[in-house]
Amino acid sequence: MSDQPALRADAQKNRELILSAAEELFLEKGAGVPLEEVAKRAGVGIGTLYRRFPTREALLAATSDERFLSMAENSRARDLNLTPGDAVRAYLEELAMNTSTYRSLAASIGTVIQCGTPGCNAITAEGHRLLQRGHETGTIRRDVTYEDFIYVVTAISIAIENDGLSKSRIGHLVDLFLNGISEKRSD
Repeated sequence: MSDQPALRADAQKNRELILSAAEELFLEKGAGVPLEEVAKRAGVGIGTLYRRFPTREALLAATSDERFLSMAENSRARDLNLTPGDAVRAYLEELAMNTSTYRSLAASIGTVIQCGTPGCNAITAEGHRLLQRGHETGTIRRDVTYEDFIYVVTAISIAIENDGLSKSRIGHLVDLFLNGISEKRSD
């Protein structure tokens, strides 16, 4: 349940129009699309957009909210069948895939997930839970933080976007983070 008061019907309609227009434009042109263009497509004034979403990151968080909620739920559901290391790997891969939904989202994902939407809170809490489980089982080094996860996901997502790499490379890049680049030697 949200701490926000219920919106009037017209305000709720404007919010939905803004989210729909933003989703379309972010998919078409990327996360850096001018917010004036979002407001115009939604048929609202820029002031109306900013009343609902005071920053670009807040709008990105709102358009990503359902995906993030679903991601957190998927992570918790598959957790019973995975080792702590494999659960972290799956989480990082899925977060990188979600971060690649909109071109240029990766550059601001660290700020976006701090916006406090239910989805942002859910994926952050899930990441912390998986990290703690990894620490407790010795799967993840104690000096690794959730912020490290976000830095890695950002780097992977930017590399995929800038180099035109296939999203199928995300798993390989997550493995490089988790396993390092050294060959394992049996002595």
